[in-house]
Amino acid sequence: YPTWKRTLARRARESQMKRFCRAQAIQRRLEEIEVTFRELEQQGIKLEKLLRDENESPADQQTQWTNQLLYLVQKKNNLMTEESDLMIAVQELKLEEQQCQLDEKLRSYMNKEDTLKTPEDENAEQEILKQLVEVVNKRNILIQLQEEKRLSEL
Repeated sequence: YPTWKRTLARRARESQMKRFCRAQAIQRRLEEIEVTFRELEQQGIKLEKLLRDENESPADQQTQWTNQLLYLVQKKNNLMTEESDLMIAVQELKLEEQQCQLDEKLRSYMNKEDTLKTPEDENAEQEILKQLVEVVNKRNILIQLQEEKRLSEL
């Protein structure tokens, strides 16, 4: 088993582990965002009730409640933006994993001697190559989407 094959296998395992850790971190953050959403929703409901029910309260108090409500809406919007970014990152991780698997399959076909390849092997190699191009194009679209989103936020 040549050294370069061991190195490729080790690098593939390392990149898979990094993707797994990133996926776990993203999942944790998505769960935190969901909890925060619920908390913000409850706070917003309380503030709306206060604003509707307390017509006799001073104008300063109502202004303060309105400002708090607007702050909650702003926080919720920021969390929704972050959640959207994380969902794009999840899609990107899935595509990255798919690309690595296809790379590995393609490499196994390409390492085979041309004289030993059957027509089925050649067809499979071409199909994998086509799938790989599709995955790369999908990843490119995601990256363009993120870039457009970032530029629109600026």
